[in-house]
Amino acid sequence: MQVADLSTPSVVARRPSGQPHELRRFLLRRILTLLVTLWLASVLVFLVLNILPGKPAQVILGTQATPSSVAALTAKLGLNRPLVDQYLHWIHGLVTLNLGNSYISAQPIAPVIGAALEVTGPLVLAGLVVGLLIAIPLGIASALRHTRRSGIVLSGIAQIGIAIPNFVLGILLIIVFAVDLKVLPASGFTTWSTSVTGALQSLVLPAVALGLVEGAILARYIRASIIEVLRADYLRTARAKGLRPNQALIRHGLRNASIPVLTVFGLELSGLIIGAVVIEAVFTLPGLGSLLLSSVANRDLITVQDIVMLVATTVLVVNTIVDILYRVIDPRMGLRS
Repeated sequence: MQVADLSTPSVVARRPSGQPHELRRFLLRRILTLLVTLWLASVLVFLVLNILPGKPAQVILGTQATPSSVAALTAKLGLNRPLVDQYLHWIHGLVTLNLGNSYISAQPIAPVIGAALEVTGPLVLAGLVVGLLIAIPLGIASALRHTRRSGIVLSGIAQIGIAIPNFVLGILLIIVFAVDLKVLPASGFTTWSTSVTGALQSLVLPAVALGLVEGAILARYIRASIIEVLRADYLRTARAKGLRPNQALIRHGLRNASIPVLTVFGLELSGLIIGAVVIEAVFTLPGLGSLLLSSVANRDLITVQDIVMLVATTVLVVNTIVDILYRVIDPRMGLRS
């Protein structure tokens, strides 16, 4: 990134007067965009799941059920009503946090999803911490040493991390730390109420498998962003004034380098949420992923709809927050986009 006046190392522009008004308009547009996107996502999720072949009542009653019993259960579940009525009823339940009852167990869905979130939430958070602990030092070190052999080696390590799928890495971790060394559990989850230590131990391997891959991906973007900043004229000016390369980068370059990384970070956080579904299956964790797979197998459509919509909402909200932060951190981008 270059500016005309090279006497000032920093390129972060001052915000013009009147920008708070523009910021409010920008935030309003982003919130409205988020709401419209959520509505479109809900319509898509509902239509895709409800046009699939097969009847939930037939799955519940089995293949030997009579047509009359299937029709009676379909009516009891409210699945004989027009799709528009079913959709509006479902949306009203989501807005009021009344997620309905499972088609299979007839139990409220909200407590079941809440229990699953006690596993998936900490898993995603732990995976995020692992990813950042890997990405930040690895990305910065490989960027500062990109002309040396050590930098090439660090970059190669990141490439290897990207090439390994997280479920394959999870299996390797199970073989090494659970089967061979026997220091961590291979599968299952100890509830938080039973043992906090046991719960944390249950999440160590899944979090590492989830975070290593995402951290390797983010490290590559951090490396590329910092190298671009190191080659900028304003950073050369800062070094010409007597600052060491590391000092110049910390004082005048990191903020600018973080701008494109922030966008990638939002995408990677979304990847962590989606990747947790696969990791939970590998480690047989009773989280949202396992609940989603069992609900799909049993054709418990209402539960599937609620889980998919929850994941979609989380991803869209995260991306919106990152988009807002991106514009706020870099006012040169303007707030009209």
